[in-house]
Amino acid sequence: MKIHDATIPYQQHTLSNGLRVILSPHKVAPVVAVLVMYKVGSCNERPGKTGFAHLFEHMMFQGSENVPREMHFKYVESNGGVLNGFTSYDLTTYFELLPASKLPLGLWLEADRMRSLAVSQENLDNQRAVVKEERRLSVDNQPYARAMERFREIAYDNFANQHSIIGSMEDLDNATLADVQEFFKIYYAPNNAVLVIAGDYDGRRVMREVRTYFEDIPPQPAPPPVDCSEPDREERREVFHDPLASVPALAIAWKIPRRNTLENDALQIAGEILVGGRASRLYQRLVKEEAVAVSVSGGAEARPAPSLFRIFTLHHPTVAPERVEALIYEEIERMAQEGISEAELERVRSQILAQRWSDNLYYGMQSPLGRALSLAYCALFEGDPGEVNTMLQRLMRITPEQVREAVGRYLATSRNRTVMTILPGASQGGAA
Repeated sequence: MKIHDATIPYQQHTLSNGLRVILSPHKVAPVVAVLVMYKVGSCNERPGKTGFAHLFEHMMFQGSENVPREMHFKYVESNGGVLNGFTSYDLTTYFELLPASKLPLGLWLEADRMRSLAVSQENLDNQRAVVKEERRLSVDNQPYARAMERFREIAYDNFANQHSIIGSMEDLDNATLADVQEFFKIYYAPNNAVLVIAGDYDGRRVMREVRTYFEDIPPQPAPPPVDCSEPDREERREVFHDPLASVPALAIAWKIPRRNTLENDALQIAGEILVGGRASRLYQRLVKEEAVAVSVSGGAEARPAPSLFRIFTLHHPTVAPERVEALIYEEIERMAQEGISEAELERVRSQILAQRWSDNLYYGMQSPLGRALSLAYCALFEGDPGEVNTMLQRLMRITPEQVREAVGRYLATSRNRTVMTILPGASQGGAA
């Protein structure tokens, strides 16, 4: 396949306080994305103090020195823009997508809360209540959600990778004002962040505006390093009883290498072929041919730390989970022995190219926000925003033999594998 040779243009600057600034012009529409990505996620949290990164996703909209509570939304939306924030295991991101003429507004808003977020007892209490309610709705009262939280705990061995992003109720209840003030001071500093401006901006004055708003924000000492390494281990199995589940489920995961490795790239391809939609091998085998399952999903994570290759299937109550599990392993073993076809590889390559060059708001490179997210991620975790232009080339060059070898080494084995059988209803003891 001919690889799309378009590249994402960018310039990189570093302010005196350590803030990395990336500029990427994209003048197809008079809009601009302002994005700040902080190198802090749940992996940075300590036992007994989980959920802090996600808590700050909410607290960052509770006002700062010059921006009253909730006015961040009103300022952006009243000027025709959209905004949001999200937290993952490794990062926290905030963004505004604005008319090009309103770029200074986005810079001012992000700089003001980086400099002077209102981390008060009142804001902590009200946002703690919001997050606890979010947990009730999205985890505690959702079928399979608590099972997946537990699954992650047993799939990993290192606390930095194990615990959920939203945190535990107990840890949220016990969080003190001093705890969260310390967390903010350590992690939400200019030298622990990257600012990306992508879209239609005036290249002659943009850095002058950036320096006006951001350069006087004081840096902080470098955050403590996080050890995300994972030991090898034997297979781990568990049965989870879920009173909210309607049908049984099977979850399987293997530990795999981090992103930006040949092995992870090859397993990304394998994931698309095995579980990537209705054309995938496991959907065809489990749902269409054998009729043992109603759905199958999963694939390879691409974290900047040891990742997971997951397979999750909902299966018919009359089918034994052992039968479903055996069929999954048969398909994995077949891929490890016979490899993949050129037609399958071409299909996945086409899907990757279509997604990359789409105008999808979050992922497409035709979207200023999609460009900003990719540039920020590559700068923060690979040390080079230019990785955005090489990762596609790398994926497109993965060969069938490399996929076969990666599947054989990491998936066609019980090493580092975790299996959870999820059964509807409460256990006899009343607990999972």
